[in-house]
Amino acid sequence: MGIQVHGAIISTAVMRVLACLHEKELDFQFVPINVAKGEHKQQPFLSLNPFGQVPAFEDGDLKLFESRAINQYIAHTYSDKGTSLICSDPKKMAVVAVWSEVEGQRYEAPAAKLTWELAIKPMLGMVTDDAVVEEQEPVLAKVLDVYEARLAESKYLGCDCFTLADLHHLPTMMYLMGTRVKALFESRPHVRAWSADIMARPAWQKVLAMKAA
Repeated sequence: MGIQVHGAIISTAVMRVLACLHEKELDFQFVPINVAKGEHKQQPFLSLNPFGQVPAFEDGDLKLFESRAINQYIAHTYSDKGTSLICSDPKKMAVVAVWSEVEGQRYEAPAAKLTWELAIKPMLGMVTDDAVVEEQEPVLAKVLDVYEARLAESKYLGCDCFTLADLHHLPTMMYLMGTRVKALFESRPHVRAWSADIMARPAWQKVLAMKAA
């Protein structure tokens, strides 16, 4: 058995893993999980991710969950395939690790909350909580201010080449670009150029094609 990704294509975490696989030009099987029916909270899915969240990942006899950990595995195990996504130089890799942590610890929280309120809820016919939006927009803005300064001196967040530190932003960024939050990205010239660059990548376009199918 080769690589399998179990999940729902609407999920930002699932799209994060799919983007990595496409960047590495790896063959894989996508196994749809119907989250609306609660399949992710039942067996056999719980045997792959006991927390009942998508995605779950298999590569032969290896079973993983947590999208960023999965992508670290993919990038290191298949380092000779496709886009590198990591750096061999320890100092450069340390800087990439810093910005990967920034994405996970600083960017993700407000971005995910805004994605849920402004993009996912409307798709599900739910009502947006405007108070949450008003609270989280300035939080995200402060993060993007730091990004603007960083991207003024580096083409990408981690270094001058595209890495996991950039890739992990793509799913929430895609959703937010269809909302009023797009203005937070567009009003910062270096952030605007960076976001346009990474969203235009062929691997990400393949993820969007999967989502649209």
